[in-house]
Amino acid sequence: MSKEVLVISTSLRKDGNSETLANEFVKGAKEAGHKVETVSLRNRTIGFCKGCLVCQKTKRCVIHDDAEVIAQKMLSAEVIAFATPIYYYEMSGQMKTMLDRANPLYPTDYAFRDIYLLAAAAEEEESAMDGAIKGLQGWIDCFEKARLKGVVRSNSVTDVGDIKGNSALQEAYQLGKTL
Repeated sequence: MSKEVLVISTSLRKDGNSETLANEFVKGAKEAGHKVETVSLRNRTIGFCKGCLVCQKTKRCVIHDDAEVIAQKMLSAEVIAFATPIYYYEMSGQMKTMLDRANPLYPTDYAFRDIYLLAAAAEEEESAMDGAIKGLQGWIDCFEKARLKGVVRSNSVTDVGDIKGNSALQEAYQLGKTL
């Protein structure tokens, strides 16, 4: 059965390692027959959440920028995959800001159930992604119908293209195929 899939690439670096992971996930999902949309946060205007909580009543953010549009795409997606570089053992600031700005989704009848994380880190140890996983899990925990369904970790990738030949690419592709 075909699913609505949204992939959010949070790296600001064009053709970076996490974006390459996202592309492989997309390739697998499309081959499996899913409807996939990719959104890059690069060149987007996304302001910080003001914490006013107006969105909990209106289901819309008071800040009118690209995050508002992306949050609406998240609302109707059945599957969301976040691709992020790991900065200082945590998700990118852009990803965290987007998660915060998705607060208007909390009181809605959101469609997403399965959430995936595709992460690329310069560090060798797998634990380098633990902070990002914990941060994303905290967001997911606020949406009782959603769950973290899978994580792809790509370690020891720093410069653009370092991920070439990395087994994480095949893992991301297979994850997309098996949605």
